[in-house]
Parts: sequence; structure tokens; C-alpha cells
Amino acid sequence: MDKGYVDKKTKRIGIDARFYGPTGKGLGRYTKEIVDRVLAADSINEFVVFLYKENFTEFTFAGPRIKKVLVKARWYSFAEQLLMPYLIRREKLDLMHFPHFNVPLVCPAKFVVTIHDLILTRHPTQRATTLNPIFYKIKYFVYKVIIKSAIKRAEKIIAVSRFTKNDIIDQFKVDKERITVTLEGIASEFKDDLKKNDKNVLLRYNIKEPYLLYVGNAYPHKNLEWLIRVFTAIRRENPALHLVLVGKDDYFYSRLKKIAEKIESGHILFPGYIPDSDLGAVYRLSSAYVFPSLYEGFGLPPLEAMANGCPVISSNRTSMPEILGEAALYFDPENRDEMIRQVDRVISDQYLRQTLINKGFGQAKKYSWDHCARQTLEIYYQVLL
Repeated sequence: MDKGYVDKKTKRIGIDARFYGPTGKGLGRYTKEIVDRVLAADSINEFVVFLYKENFTEFTFAGPRIKKVLVKARWYSFAEQLLMPYLIRREKLDLMHFPHFNVPLVCPAKFVVTIHDLILTRHPTQRATTLNPIFYKIKYFVYKVIIKSAIKRAEKIIAVSRFTKNDIIDQFKVDKERITVTLEGIASEFKDDLKKNDKNVLLRYNIKEPYLLYVGNAYPHKNLEWLIRVFTAIRRENPALHLVLVGKDDYFYSRLKKIAEKIESGHILFPGYIPDSDLGAVYRLSSAYVFPSLYEGFGLPPLEAMANGCPVISSNRTSMPEILGEAALYFDPENRDEMIRQVDRVISDQYLRQTLINKGFGQAKKYSWDHCARQTLEIYYQVLL
């Protein structure tokens, strides 16, 4: 990892890891995988890892070159805009990595920022917040200012797909040389051989077969309300079929449950958050993974499904054809009949199903967190030289 790094003088690198682990959902996965692997790979520099109270004890990576700092400010808060610059200055950092756009407007060190998507500027909607209209407009304006500031001031920008890179260039007129694409990876838990106790996992979460599966959050752009409504039509031809929506119970999932109860009670299941140790089994026993999202910067769960031998039916929007390639069936996420047809094909055509599974295994192998971390570390080195 260090071979291309010419300046051997020790530097102090900070990483904002407040999203680290399950607390941060998809961002938490990215942050954890990058932080753990970067720290293991770099034998030269000192690292300061900024954590939140919910994951401070969860981060257990220890070493003489690693310092943990508790940040008493939640992400997206006004407090982080004041506290993070103070902590960065106090730690005398040479470089700071923000794994998300929430970079302080004043940052007293060079920084790298990861942009996962531009959903807030592309698809603003009040349905994605619990705030009243006035406060939402204020918060949305502040978000836009912070995103623009982060992109304009960063030494380097990390994008998680070519789609996101092009989106950044299109919206903010950034020099493409400042942006590096580092594709995400598949967690090691999802690369194990098939297990014999998969059925027990389904019993634990009261999941009934056969079922279509979705894993992730329930934000409006995920298009899950539409999925629920289309599922009612799918069941007319497949009355035994269930729809399983896996995700941590929050305001958005609570709202979705109320909609499901009115539309299709009994065949739409909400098992809540499922840890990786059990999630592989849920993927493996699914009839198909369905991803109806309107906008994605990367889209990790469909790849996890592929790594577990689950055929994937995906939206054809934004980054999904780039990430999933020829290993998925695609549909227009606003075309009801098209989605019904694709689901029916996977359920009824065993040859097609097996073809998708085989292609999915190959597609998932293209993505590596180790490679992503190596690229990230190389970006640090480029800035530090």
C-alpha cells in the first residue's frame, strides 16, 4: 500500500467516522469498511478517528498511531459546524476525510470528501423530512450551501460511481481531474458458502416463503409505496407470494407500514433491522430481490443479493445499469406493467432465474472493499505530497 508514497514523514489524517457501523445505515457500511481497511493498510501515518456516542465503543481498532475522539455533535447539526473545526484544529491535522457531504463551512485543514449521490439537489421533497414546510425550506437551503461548499473547496472528491461523478460535473462544473471514482465493495459476510440453517433464520424473523425482498431505508426516492401498490397486482397471479421489506424501524418505515395495512395486510412483512450474520440467509431464500429506486449513487443491497445467489430485478434509473451490468433484469420504476412482467419472468422461468444467479455471482466479484480502501489511501497520499 505504501509503495507509491514518496514523502515518508508522518502525517496526521483525520476521518469523520460518526456514521461508522449500523447507526449510519448505508453510509455506516461505507464508513466502517473504509476506516477499518485504511487503518490496517497504512503503516506510516497517524490517524484521528472522530466518532459519535452511538459508535464510540463499537470502534475497537487499536494501535499507537490511532486516536479516537468523541464528537458531541450529531451529523447535519448546527453544532457540528462549530465543533468539528475546533477539533480538527486541536488535533493539528494535515488532512481530513469526510465520508459524506456534511463538511463544515470552515475547515482548518485540507480535506477530501466522498459524494455518494446528489439526491438532495436532484430530488428535493418535503416527504423526506419530518420538519414543517418553513423549517424544511431553511434546512434544504443550508444543505445546498454545504454541498456546494464541500465540492468547491475539497482538494479531491471521491465519487462512488461514474454516474455520480458525471452528476457532480454536470451540477457544479467541477474539473473532472479533481474527482476519482472508487466503487464500493461486498462485505465478507456475504461471500461465505451457503449455510444449512437458513430456514431457521426465516423462522426467527417470521418471514414466510415464497417472497420478494427489499433491503434498505424507506426514504421517498426508494419508491417503496409504489412497490407495495404494484405488489397487489403481482399477487393476483401469485397469491402465495409475500413482500419482505427489511430496514430499521423509523419514521419512514412506520409511515410505510400504515400504507401497507390499508392496501395488502398479511402478505407484506416488516422484520425490521436484520444483522449481516442473518441477512445472507434472507437473501439466499428470496424468490427475487426487487429494487424500485428512482435515484441511486451506487446501490449496494442488489450486489449483496447477487453475492448470495438471489436474482435481482432493478430500476433502470441513474447508476443501476452501471453497477449491476447484465446480471439484473431492469424495469422503468414508474411503469407498473413492466415491473409485473419482469417479476413474473423470474418467478416462472427457472432457466432465466439460474442465468441471473450465475451472472450475479460474477458481477458481485467485481467489487472489493479492499480495492476501494487502497484507492482511498492513494488519494490521501496524492493530497499530502
